Amino acid sequence: MSTTAAPSRLHATRAGVQKFGTFLSGMIMPNIGAFIAWGLITAIFIQQGWLPVGALGGFGTNPATGTTYTGLVGPMITYLLPLLIAYTGGKMVYDTRGGVLGAIGTMGVVVGTNIPMFIGAMIMGPLGGWTMKKIDAIWDGKIRPGFEMLVNNFSAGIWGAILALFGFFAIDPVVTTFSAAAGNAVQFMVSHGILPLTSIFIEPAKVLFLNNAVNHGVLTPLGIQQSAAQGKSILFLLEANPGPGLGVLLAYMFFGKGAAKASAPGAALIQFIGGIHEIYFPYILMRPLLILATIGGGMTGIATLALTHSGLVAPAAPGSIIAVLAQTARDSYVGVVLAVVLACAVSFAIASIILRAAKNREEEGDLAAATASMEGMKGRKSMASTLLGRGAAGAAGGVGTATLTGTEIKNIVFACDAGMGSSAMGASVLRNKIRAAGHKDVKVTNQSIANLTDTYDMVVVHQDLALRAEEKTPSAQLVTVDNFMGSPKYDEIVALLDEQSATEPVPFEGVAAKTEPASEEEAAAFHVPVPHAHTETKQVLKPESVVLAGASVDMAGAIEEAGRLLKAVGAVDDEYIASMHERERSVSTFMGNGLAIPHGTNEAKGHIASSALTFVRYDQPIDWQGKPVTFVIGIAGKDKEHLGILAKVAKVFGDREQVARLEKAQTVNEVLDIFGKVNA
Repeated sequence: MSTTAAPSRLHATRAGVQKFGTFLSGMIMPNIGAFIAWGLITAIFIQQGWLPVGALGGFGTNPATGTTYTGLVGPMITYLLPLLIAYTGGKMVYDTRGGVLGAIGTMGVVVGTNIPMFIGAMIMGPLGGWTMKKIDAIWDGKIRPGFEMLVNNFSAGIWGAILALFGFFAIDPVVTTFSAAAGNAVQFMVSHGILPLTSIFIEPAKVLFLNNAVNHGVLTPLGIQQSAAQGKSILFLLEANPGPGLGVLLAYMFFGKGAAKASAPGAALIQFIGGIHEIYFPYILMRPLLILATIGGGMTGIATLALTHSGLVAPAAPGSIIAVLAQTARDSYVGVVLAVVLACAVSFAIASIILRAAKNREEEGDLAAATASMEGMKGRKSMASTLLGRGAAGAAGGVGTATLTGTEIKNIVFACDAGMGSSAMGASVLRNKIRAAGHKDVKVTNQSIANLTDTYDMVVVHQDLALRAEEKTPSAQLVTVDNFMGSPKYDEIVALLDEQSATEPVPFEGVAAKTEPASEEEAAAFHVPVPHAHTETKQVLKPESVVLAGASVDMAGAIEEAGRLLKAVGAVDDEYIASMHERERSVSTFMGNGLAIPHGTNEAKGHIASSALTFVRYDQPIDWQGKPVTFVIGIAGKDKEHLGILAKVAKVFGDREQVARLEKAQTVNEVLDIFGKVNA
């Protein structure tokens, strides 16, 4: 009990932090274009800019009137940007009405200080929307016909005035004090040379999908204030520096192996030029020790910026080298370029050592055992488990099993934290695959999790963000991925659509429903019709593949036992057995009803000689990642024959009477009789 409760609390806590951070960054991200516009105008037209123009940069005197030029820089940062943030925050809470109230309240904060009031806007915007929503609820449905507009307009006007006064007298002093303290803290860290230590917190937070919260929720508001006062800020590059991530991906290019090595070059291009930092997170999650590489690179980059007194004039979003250079202050190009290059070099050096050391360990002794030990340290956790769609996310958030219903999949959304980077890329890859397969009527879009609505048939999301996506789309089928570039789930979605076109609902790995099914519902959860292409007679379950008293005492041993039985009948080789262990480390194959169906990865299909099934029953239930398993069925399917085999197995385990018969079976023939249709 305690072993599953702790991870559940951990996932829930992280999801809560992500949700709050996403809300903060959600006020900034839609307005990044305005920040960039302000940054470009500042870099070009201020007195120290590339093309100083007093009327635009806000310096000098108008010879006609004798007054000082107002310019664009000051009004934009003082009024435009905070009001945009406030309006966005209020609208997130209570649509347009909330946005208007948030902007009104923020004016009280803006006029009461001489510093850019971004933090005040991030407080007053949501507060204005939330309070207006509560006030409207008081007389909802109680207004006499014909008086709705009068009440709505005056209530908004009166409450807006109150909010502006509240912002001026109450919020402004608090935020001003906080901003001054935060600025002093940053200056203290810079002057004492300890600012690089922030990478110890920033880099792990990024991999936990708190990057937008850290950057746009905290660093950007403080950086804007610093930039307004000093013309640049180091804070814009604490999180956005593309160097550390590039270093890790380069190390994989030279010292990685398999799919990680093959996909690293494309990921590096997208990360460094495209600015989508999320692309390298799965590479860190595969080998968590690599976080030391990004921490080392991040510290090096920050130290370089501090020593050269370099910074950006505005946020670099996305974190592309192009955006970084576009926002670099005029006197900071050498320092910024050095910060990126040195951060990349240090990250590459550390990551290379870690990857090479891991490779050397694999070459010692038993390769399979060394690989299992090494992979066990990856810490990669998937919220999607089982061949039919039962996930570890179920343990974390109540995600259970599901099958495709009569509802067709026509509207798919790829969701990520911000909805601008990784989701757009993933949606593009998936869209191309679906169109290439001829499913032109299936729509694929991308969206931020914060803006998801329960109007989609299927949601594709990174496994670490599944809980939050689930809250937003309880009716949709959830597919989790851990690789935005080439997840095998994309091909499985296409295969699912192929089957759907033939009106044949089939199991899909990674699909998860939103409720934990009761045992009576297991039959519906496992129901999978038999594809017509594989109805020929084959003896996939042979007498020698049935064991009534398994010898294993743990999950790894049970997987090995099932794999050896498959090999004994000539169905697979040792590589397939190794891939069965690999599959279990990334995606659990626990099905419920005391059943687990271990099988190989997609990459191991070439190691299947023929379709086969094995059956092992255990007297004492085996702990299968916290779930009790009595029956272990090993499976190898040649040329998609596993779909038909699984359909027949599912029919058996969907029948409680048949499960009871399997529990009491005394002979191999009894088991074969129960599974008779598997060989039909």
